[in-house]
Amino acid sequence: MNIRDQLQADLKEAMRAKDEVRLETVRAVRAAVLNREVELGRATDDAEILQLIRGLVKQRIESITMYADGGRQDLVERETRGKQLLEGYLPAAPDAAVVESTVRAVIAELGASSMKDMGAVMKAVSARLGPSADGKLVSNHVKQALAGK
Repeated sequence: MNIRDQLQADLKEAMRAKDEVRLETVRAVRAAVLNREVELGRATDDAEILQLIRGLVKQRIESITMYADGGRQDLVERETRGKQLLEGYLPAAPDAAVVESTVRAVIAELGASSMKDMGAVMKAVSARLGPSADGKLVSNHVKQALAGK
């Protein structure tokens, strides 16, 4: 089942269960997909939908931080649940140990020795780990590894 079909099934299930947060989350994803399709003038593929979902997850993380700073625990819980629902659509991200070992291997292969090589290292690591890897985590590991040399 592709992501579009999964979203449709989840929408129906959320409506039947009267699950407000899940319904709102799925509708937000579907709206983002529709907006992207209008922008592009064509249908989106699964990779583009996953990219949109990653963006929505990042928005939820920012909202959680802002609500926590504002003392709104009820909204923190709602956004956290929405974030977890969104993450359910994403493929499993590699853990920190896998990212670190991949970064070290790429640095050794490329012979990278300074921060000037960061772009090349990031490109190679991202290609190996795929789109499921968190770019910020990869960037931090690359910076630490290059600074340590």
